[in-house]
Amino acid sequence: MSKPVIVAENVVKRFDEVVAVNDISFAVNAGEIFAFLGPNGAGKSTTISMLTTMLRPTSGKLFLNSHNVAKEQANARKSFGIVFQDPALEEELTAYENMLVHAILYGIPKPEQVPRIEELLRLVDLWERKDSYVKTYSGGMRRRLEIARGLLHHPKVLFLDEPTLGLDTQTRNLLWDYVQKLRDNEGMTIFFTTHYLDEAEEVADRIAIIDHGKIVATGTSKQLAKQTGTKTLEQAYLELTGKGVRDETSLANNGLNVRTAMRNRNLR
Repeated sequence: MSKPVIVAENVVKRFDEVVAVNDISFAVNAGEIFAFLGPNGAGKSTTISMLTTMLRPTSGKLFLNSHNVAKEQANARKSFGIVFQDPALEEELTAYENMLVHAILYGIPKPEQVPRIEELLRLVDLWERKDSYVKTYSGGMRRRLEIARGLLHHPKVLFLDEPTLGLDTQTRNLLWDYVQKLRDNEGMTIFFTTHYLDEAEEVADRIAIIDHGKIVATGTSKQLAKQTGTKTLEQAYLELTGKGVRDETSLANNGLNVRTAMRNRNLR
């Protein structure tokens, strides 16, 4: 049995009266591809923000590569890469310059920088536009560049927050093929969120479903279907989280107004 590389123990995150994450516990093994699913506002991005040192938990403990995330932030940060849900590119630089800056910041050896940048820009079909400024890119092109940048330094743990949002089917498939190769060839652990349930069913070794800040189920796709008496992951997901559209502006909907609470308290 592989040793857990991500561990959450009774983690809670509050923003004033909003409980965004409510006493969750889980573990992700080294080399595992782990999907973290849930409706909008369920607590997915807040959990990733805590795991990647951007937010501190109100209570509970988080460990990444054996480092206490709240107490050993510097060591934890060396262990992971992340592709954010929101844009995080330098618009006044070219695509190649964005990749090169990232390579230097993460200490990628100079002889490896150029071939790795080319490999990843070709993967997301941006090599021919490598010298274009990011400010001239479409939304889909920027997303593809962010994904390439997040994979650049081959971290031990890679967090992907809705990484295929806005990508066409061909690029989505290429991305997941490459991610699986990283896991198979380098033992990288992948922790990802997505609203494309077919991706999770196809790619993930295990799946956790969070709703209203609580983890409601964990297991393989087949285990979740069996647990809910359904036949597919989509059916199991709907059985566990319901079929209604969520009201993300209501504080009564436990934890769904997290971004507003963060702005009000200036917690970034």
